[in-house]
Amino acid sequence: MAKNDFALAFNEVIEEKQLSKDVVVTAIESAMVSAYRRAVGASTAQHVEAKLDSETGMVTVYAEKEVVEDSVIDERTEVLLEEARKVKEDVQPGDMLVVESTPKDFGRVAAQTARQVIQQRIREAERSNQMEYFQRQEGEIVSGLVQAINAQGITIGLDMKAEGLMPNNQRIPGERLKLHDRVRAVVMEVKDGTRGPQIILSRAHRNFLRRLMENEVPEIYHGIVEIRAISREPGARAKVAVSATQPGIDPVGACVGMKGVRIQAIVKELHDEKIDVIQWDADPVVYISKAISPARVNGVYLADSDEARTATVVVGEDQLSLAIGRDGQNARLAAKLTGWRIDIKSLSEAAGDSLNKLKTDSELQAMLPPAVEMIPQVEEILAKKAEERAIMPEEYTLLGQFVDRVERRLVQVKEDAVREADEQTAAIKADIPAAAFEMPVTESGIKEHIINILTEAGYENVGQVMFDLKANPNKILGLAGVGAKAIQNIEETLAAIQFPEPVKAEEPIAEVVEETIKIEEVPLPEKQAERKKEAKKVVEEEEEDTEHAKDGVSLDDLFQMKPEMFQSGATTEDESADKKKDKKGKKKGVVLEFDENLGEVVSRKKHKRGDDDSGEDW
Repeated sequence: MAKNDFALAFNEVIEEKQLSKDVVVTAIESAMVSAYRRAVGASTAQHVEAKLDSETGMVTVYAEKEVVEDSVIDERTEVLLEEARKVKEDVQPGDMLVVESTPKDFGRVAAQTARQVIQQRIREAERSNQMEYFQRQEGEIVSGLVQAINAQGITIGLDMKAEGLMPNNQRIPGERLKLHDRVRAVVMEVKDGTRGPQIILSRAHRNFLRRLMENEVPEIYHGIVEIRAISREPGARAKVAVSATQPGIDPVGACVGMKGVRIQAIVKELHDEKIDVIQWDADPVVYISKAISPARVNGVYLADSDEARTATVVVGEDQLSLAIGRDGQNARLAAKLTGWRIDIKSLSEAAGDSLNKLKTDSELQAMLPPAVEMIPQVEEILAKKAEERAIMPEEYTLLGQFVDRVERRLVQVKEDAVREADEQTAAIKADIPAAAFEMPVTESGIKEHIINILTEAGYENVGQVMFDLKANPNKILGLAGVGAKAIQNIEETLAAIQFPEPVKAEEPIAEVVEETIKIEEVPLPEKQAERKKEAKKVVEEEEEDTEHAKDGVSLDDLFQMKPEMFQSGATTEDESADKKKDKKGKKKGVVLEFDENLGEVVSRKKHKRGDDDSGEDW
């Protein structure tokens, strides 16, 4: 093959397979190494490498061989010293050297042997590139042509010669696709298969609608408008809750577009699927009211509990069918969108329920005297409704006021009960030591078979057991294998446990700081004069009392002195010496010391042993 012919063919393979040049070169060189080993019977332990010239197509094989001085026994593993020194001058016999080992007819043999290996390596590289590319496309929209339609789904040809599968449950119901139709879908999942990557596509998933809105609405793409939630029944209807991240932006208007041009483009792509765009709100009442649109709502009353979050929605008589929708579709989508279980009632039905609640609850009657006064009127209106007589708008307004008063009071009563229960729970937990929640049940000392029962029931620490004993003892008593004796054993064992009291680290630190400040307290200027007078008085008394003293200090005082008193600072010595002089000009040293008995700083006279020139202090 001529030089230009090989280069053209090489570049054609790269362009056709959409692979990088290095990948193809590496695949060919690896195939040539395999062909050399097979042609000459080389061992797999021997180091062999091949180099391809991408311009000429020439392949050169290099193998590691042992340098011998006299004669070559095995040409596959040995090379003469003379030939080896052409490659490396300082090589010695016995060394290992990589030398060219291309066989004479290797071009023809390699072409026959390496063809399958090259194709396999290129195919693997192609699959790897496809896998990496479509893994990055997960959750994004891709476009392709319909290649086949069968019972499993639709096969769609994608970029990089990949094929995607759209299962029947991911198709839009009622949409008919034909061969060679160009369709858009979202990549749901990419899996590695034996025959290349398996790409699962979908047009029914809510993320497909999300990506379509991002493409059609620039405000969503740039983050000015945010999609909060999507509920969708493919091919029929969808609800989208949006909110603005900047003030002054109408999120619903941005999604709908001028004269609905933006939303109509999405509707057309989704096979005429109706789309309701509503504004998200942090208040669940407002949010649910908008989610029920296009129906008008009279009132929304929430009942949030541990089991479920239920919202009772009251609508007018003429809005009931619109709020529920065909086969309950509107209510179902609103429930998915908001995350609340929605119970839709007509105004007359809600008034009847509220009337029964009010009549059967004496406490509620005491809290709502105005609603009790409205009972006769409400009963009269409901009787007219039952007889299918006409009801005036004013009467519907009165029913709405009645329902609103009763339901709001019931919601408030439930909230107060929940708050009271939370306060009781907090009070019970406050009585239990914090260390109890850190102690495992297995270390509590309770009998082993009772510990096994508690552990299986989900009790991990002692604090949980103590809490249920106070808050709900029947919960533990109701466990299989736990009776009165077991409860007694648990109570006695837990009562005998001594939990360490929490240590407050702040109080000791505060005391130490306070003491330090007291010791190092510097006298105020007003008190310094008093301290000087007291120091002078002490000096005069010590000079008069010399009968049983040596150098001004008695033996009893000497033994009572502490070592700290002999280690007075040098900084105070000069200051006190300059200030204290007697009439004869003799220096009297005075040192300020803290007296623990008096609890204050006092001055003491400082003496020298012997003559004044000795310079030795006591």
